[in-house]
Amino acid sequence: MSKKGENIYKRKDGRWEARYIRGYGDNGAPKYGYCYAKTYGLVKEKQTALKAEVLAGNLAVPNKKCPFSQLCQEWLTMKRGGVKESTYVKYEITVQNHIIPKLGGYPMSELSSARIAVFGRELCDKDRLSPKTVRDILVVLNAIIKYASKETGTGIAPQMIYPRSEYREMRVLSVQEQKALTAYLLKNTDNYKFGALLALHTGMRIGEICALRWKNVSLSERCITVDSTMQRLKNTELSGAKTIIFTSAPKSAASIRCIPIGNTAVALLKRFYVRNPDAYVLTGNAERFIEPRTLQNHMTKYAKELGLFGVHFHSLRHSFATRCIEVGFDIKSLSEILGHAGVQITLERYVHSSMELKRANMEKLSVIGF
Repeated sequence: MSKKGENIYKRKDGRWEARYIRGYGDNGAPKYGYCYAKTYGLVKEKQTALKAEVLAGNLAVPNKKCPFSQLCQEWLTMKRGGVKESTYVKYEITVQNHIIPKLGGYPMSELSSARIAVFGRELCDKDRLSPKTVRDILVVLNAIIKYASKETGTGIAPQMIYPRSEYREMRVLSVQEQKALTAYLLKNTDNYKFGALLALHTGMRIGEICALRWKNVSLSERCITVDSTMQRLKNTELSGAKTIIFTSAPKSAASIRCIPIGNTAVALLKRFYVRNPDAYVLTGNAERFIEPRTLQNHMTKYAKELGLFGVHFHSLRHSFATRCIEVGFDIKSLSEILGHAGVQITLERYVHSSMELKRANMEKLSVIGF
């Protein structure tokens, strides 16, 4: 049902849909555009902005021969405000750097399955992008084509052929390597080593650690509340630096969580504790923070000095998960501590069985005579 006669509807999937007149056909019949958002307020805001664009003459009624680049830009306009800023920036980079340069000049009617397949192969073979990156680009392209097909009335739905991702085992520290790294980090521990130790003892993501403030830490209740993340993204404004730091909610609702902390982590946090609740945990200052890229660079230096080949900051999160499995964590608890939407993600990506654990399990067979 339309809300307040404004051509705004709540869909069955929970999102809000708004309709607006983009123009009129030769017979005088109105041609409609559509936009979507998670809330009534957001979709109303987008509808108002799009109506203003129509009045200013910036949004022409698309036809089957309009360049695909125009439809890409309109899709971005529709998405802005309905997704997180970090998500929008990734959409924009994907569209501007990959989709428009290769497909933007074609009319919608020429986006065949064969042409999309060639586009995908070029991304893999010519641009040397990883299968995951190519897959992400094709997912965005598919969403734009669905939007454009509805807007132009072409009904085009080319087949998407997604590249098969090669499974690569994440580099996880062995028990001996982790002990060596821990000893190294505990010697002359500074803010950067402190961040690495937090990752080893909590499994937090690098952006979550950089965004963590002391108001999120309760030493009395022995827990850390994760409710934000930090990342450097492209600046979408016309002026200023090319990239800026964004602090926002974590990547998913499940990532907002409370992590219980053990004795070692509590002792570590007490060493760096400051009374200001707004201060960043890593710096002890409310105005100064350590950004993820800087923390990653320091971790790379630590790994090089210790001869830990292939180890980067995210390896600490995987190593934490592996140690949890080795001491008998149940998967559900571990999944919630890591902030995963479901246990399947934990099982597929974060459960790494060490050779020591495999040998221990094989030894259990001797109990039954094998």
